[in-house]
Amino acid sequence: MATSTEPSLTILAATSLEASAVRRAAPRLHVVESGVALSRLSAGDYGDAVVTCGLAGGLQEGLATGSIVIPGAVSTPGGKMIACDPLLNDALMSAARKLGHTPYGGSLLTSSELVNGSARALWAQRGYVAADMETGFVRARRIAAVRVILDTPTHELDGAWLRPITVLWRPWLWSQAMWLLREAPRCAGLASEVVALAFSE
Repeated sequence: MATSTEPSLTILAATSLEASAVRRAAPRLHVVESGVALSRLSAGDYGDAVVTCGLAGGLQEGLATGSIVIPGAVSTPGGKMIACDPLLNDALMSAARKLGHTPYGGSLLTSSELVNGSARALWAQRGYVAADMETGFVRARRIAAVRVILDTPTHELDGAWLRPITVLWRPWLWSQAMWLLREAPRCAGLASEVVALAFSE
């Protein structure tokens, strides 16, 4: 199992919800709140070893909300495939299993926009398991990811959720807000538990 003493290990979490979950579960780890699509970080190198942790959109039918994805490779928005670090991946896989979960491998798509509808089906046909908006933007010598499925092909999120304040003027999305209030913290907590067990001493 990897430990928190591993050189320059950084945990990237996009939102305050995801970052706070990791900090509670693993207070000794170095956690950076990156913003969606790394919007809060300047371009460049983020350290020797980076693990992104948080939520993802499921692309494949049958992957339910709460499913844990630990990809073997991630695609950048430009189509370049990046292999995830095997040692980091092994630590994450082992931790997920010890917590009683069956993690999914495969390829993760990093997109610059929310993947929904026909785009979700297209990427699923190409073999991708899930989509996020961060991992493929990371520039580090070693990368890995633990992502927990939030939205699915049968339960999609409206693109308005990328700017939550705008939902106030879209009452048809308020019922979705109640679902998110319940499921997003639960899924972020699952991801953080895996990271905590994988990398804390």
